[in-house]
Amino acid sequence: MKNLLSLYVSFLKIGALMFGSGYTMLPLLTREIVEYRGWITQDELLDTFALSQCVPGVIAVNTATFIGQKRGGWGGAAAAALGVITAPILCILLVATALMQLWNNPVMVSAFHGVRVAVAAVIASAVISLIRSNVRRWHDIALCIAGFALTALLHLSPVFVILLAVVAGFVMWGMRK
Repeated sequence: MKNLLSLYVSFLKIGALMFGSGYTMLPLLTREIVEYRGWITQDELLDTFALSQCVPGVIAVNTATFIGQKRGGWGGAAAAALGVITAPILCILLVATALMQLWNNPVMVSAFHGVRVAVAAVIASAVISLIRSNVRRWHDIALCIAGFALTALLHLSPVFVILLAVVAGFVMWGMRK
């Protein structure tokens, strides 16, 4: 029981300090789980973090679940997952309650408009960064343009587009062999 409480408290701290995306938790995990607690090594953490990105779900919850399971079985997985989501859920509930009171306030409407524009800029920046780091060859460019056209212009599901890209990747790999 003490082990489960330790898992919960450690991931509660991580969840409370994590702002933005699950990627912001990596330094927190390194400090709390690797350096302070010594529950896993840095290499195991990086492997767990990579695996967490490959399975459906939120990276932070996936990572907490994998580490908790390794440390304390299924009870540890549940304790770590609950720990990492407790603070964000409470924060969302508090913010949502406050926002509902101010939803039709003209100042808040303007603020949300500004936030939406800023979020669009951040997403555009991430897209440009992804393109710069991953699109290098002519067939990468072709796949990128095709994926964009299929999703943005033809409104196909991103899942379908990703599956098509996987097939195209296998075909291109086979052609190189």
